[in-house]
Amino acid sequence: MTRLCVFGAGAIGGEIAARLARAGQCEISVVARGPHLAAIKARGLRLIAGDDDFPVPVAAPARPAALGPQDYVILAPKAHNMAQLVEPLQPLLKPDTAILFAQNGLPWWYFHGIDGALAGHRLESVDPGGVLWERLGPERALGAVVWFAAVLEAPGVIRHSYGERLPVAEPSGERSGRVETVSRLLTAAGFKSPVKPDLRPEIWLKLWGNLSFNPVSILTLGTLEELAADPHSRAVIAAMMAEAQTVAEALGIRFPVSIDERMAMAARVGAHRTSMLEDVLAGRPTELDALLGAVIEMGKITAMPTPVLKLVYDLARFRSRIAADPRPTP
Repeated sequence: MTRLCVFGAGAIGGEIAARLARAGQCEISVVARGPHLAAIKARGLRLIAGDDDFPVPVAAPARPAALGPQDYVILAPKAHNMAQLVEPLQPLLKPDTAILFAQNGLPWWYFHGIDGALAGHRLESVDPGGVLWERLGPERALGAVVWFAAVLEAPGVIRHSYGERLPVAEPSGERSGRVETVSRLLTAAGFKSPVKPDLRPEIWLKLWGNLSFNPVSILTLGTLEELAADPHSRAVIAAMMAEAQTVAEALGIRFPVSIDERMAMAARVGAHRTSMLEDVLAGRPTELDALLGAVIEMGKITAMPTPVLKLVYDLARFRSRIAADPRPTP
């Protein structure tokens, strides 16, 4: 049976692991930590999705190395935590182990598997020093776009919020055996997980909303619904999206919807706080570089100006730093 480990089984990874475990078509294990790990070991991993409420037992050792080599690893931590996982991952990897990356933002492998002048280009903003490129290798990478949301309600307990789409692809667009296997396993687990011939347009479509709504949310504390409805925040978000669109189009991306239509997609989610706002309110680091810093870096690569993106990035970076190191109120 296929051996698959979900490394970083928080909200998103935890939901993927729980659904895979219930489907029973692979030998599933998870890597978690702290009270979450203790709860999983004691009571299993519990997923609550509407009226569907189920616990599943999953292997969750205290030391990842105890799992041994895997056929597949799904990496689901926040993008800024990726580099610190490189060494703990090594015992799970055999020469042909594939890694499905399920993070928000522009992936570090973005320029792998393409032709042209930018083939093999490395993004410093999401892979400082090329650690992921050198130690994991882009040849292991499979891409995914996470179009669902979940929260870690309590240790060992994941609550599904909305969505079920999880398309996957090879960076090259090849319909390989390994990407078809991942698609089949995720589909059997209840996700809409087709194999895409090119995942990059879908990466940008998801990113288009995240790069604008998320950083503006930490500056305003607004929900998606509120930010889309307020004319002032809406104008800032639209300007950010317009700049990002010029960068993406310079890289050959074409958006299937307009800026207004993409903003309406976000608004329909409702009174939902972005994950970046939740991180800031909890004093945690944010995915700012993967969502916004990488687009600014791509703007420099393509010679496309991004002044509004840079302004919001600088303010959001300051806000994130203050939140992570709070000072006494004067």
